[in-house]
Amino acid sequence: MPDRGPDAAGATVAEPLVSVVVATNRGGPFLAEALASVAAQTYPHVELVVVDDGSPDPAVIRGLVEEAGVGTVLRLDPSGVSTARNTGVRHTRGELLAFLDDDDRWHPDRLRLAVDALSARPDAVISYCAMRTVDPAGEELVAADQRPARDARDVVRGLTGIMLPNLVIRRGAFDAVGGFDPAYRQGEDLDLVLAAATLGPFVFVDEVLVDYRYHPGNTTRAYRDRLRANDRFAAWSAARAART
Repeated sequence: MPDRGPDAAGATVAEPLVSVVVATNRGGPFLAEALASVAAQTYPHVELVVVDDGSPDPAVIRGLVEEAGVGTVLRLDPSGVSTARNTGVRHTRGELLAFLDDDDRWHPDRLRLAVDALSARPDAVISYCAMRTVDPAGEELVAADQRPARDARDVVRGLTGIMLPNLVIRRGAFDAVGGFDPAYRQGEDLDLVLAAATLGPFVFVDEVLVDYRYHPGNTTRAYRDRLRANDRFAAWSAARAART
């Protein structure tokens, strides 16, 4: 693995591998753009696994991945997005994990700046960045409104705007919380973020590096989750307590 170069003490510091998991059960009109945004990252140490979660036409997904020129495809029987992502993670080896939905896209410096932020804060378990909402054509609908998390309370109150497409999590933290909980059919990303907040601080990259695409074919849970964060956290806390 290539090196970052010498640190302040003169030692060589290796650049971490970032494992990217894209789970899809449809392909969809935006998957090619999502994959192209991974291929266009300026950070060089990236592996990509696309999990085909029982799509009706696996050849289409394989073709889009081949066209992007990056990544491998893992085909599953329909399992749900949490299981698909967890399975994808098990087939990767990176120290850092990132997740991209099949209709969203990243800006070229998205992973490089996340790695820099986590390298500067070894105690942080998640890096997240600003994210805007775009329409099907990629035009901005809602400007980014994320903000730094002062502490875990800001995270659980839903004051930070963290969602799956704009976070990078350390593998150790992901494993420590058990990954995505398949018991959640919606809000599994929020569950992961809330659980990770109990492990350590988050670090914010104050640049718009992610486009969350709003269109008729996607869910609106992102908006609901952010509006109902307090109620969701109360339910999450009770559910977690019942399982421990």
